[in-house]
Amino acid sequence: MKTSHHGQMSESFLTAVFLSLSGGLQDAYTYLFRGKVFANAQTGNIVLLSANLMDGNWERVLHYLVPLCAFALGVLTAEKMRERFREMRTLHWRQLVVLGEGLLLFLVGFLPQEQNLLANAIVSFACAMQVQAFRKVNGYAFASTMCIGDLRSGVEALCIWRKTHEPQARDRMVRYFGIILLFAIGAGIGSRSAALLGGRAIWICCGFLLVSFALMFIREDLEENPVIEKDLTEIRQETREINHALKQELQEEHRELKESTEPRKK
Repeated sequence: MKTSHHGQMSESFLTAVFLSLSGGLQDAYTYLFRGKVFANAQTGNIVLLSANLMDGNWERVLHYLVPLCAFALGVLTAEKMRERFREMRTLHWRQLVVLGEGLLLFLVGFLPQEQNLLANAIVSFACAMQVQAFRKVNGYAFASTMCIGDLRSGVEALCIWRKTHEPQARDRMVRYFGIILLFAIGAGIGSRSAALLGGRAIWICCGFLLVSFALMFIREDLEENPVIEKDLTEIRQETREINHALKQELQEEHRELKESTEPRKK
């Protein structure tokens, strides 16, 4: 299976490998070690929030409401970072997201279990930045922090491939199921490392994110750089104008040639 990135390394399968491992580890870490809260799967948190709300268990309501709000804030922060740092030349804006996520998760490793509410909020916030910033792999929509969308897309690609035998459908199927497998491996690593390392198990995620950060130096994202995109737009416009001018000149020359030959025919 090729790992070409179709224009930007932040959307390559290789980068998605380490992001998916990190996503699975984060979910296992918060659920198994930080009080059965999902860092990534906010649907589960909403279900548990609603159940505790109906039971009048207000302390547990807060337990799930805070990570949910932190996740929403993380999405907002990532979007603001994209708007603010898209023109940055030294680093890609997605690298800043990964760097910020890694630093936040590193701090979580120092928090005792008495501060699980804060720890879960930080992990949910960091996870939301990742899921908002990295939404494609080789041009296909994907999620590195949850599996429901990837599973749906993978099964859909399987059905298309069985019917048409298109190589593109097979490639898409393999990539989606590969990402799900990597997420599961990350969750397994999270389970084992939480038992052995406790709160510091989250630091393994920092290692995965550091690799993703380094990979994105391989190639700049040209398509989303507004400066380059503007230059390309101007070049295309100038090319169209030149082409139009040349057509007009040829038409005029053809008309003049036709007029000059008409008297001779008479």
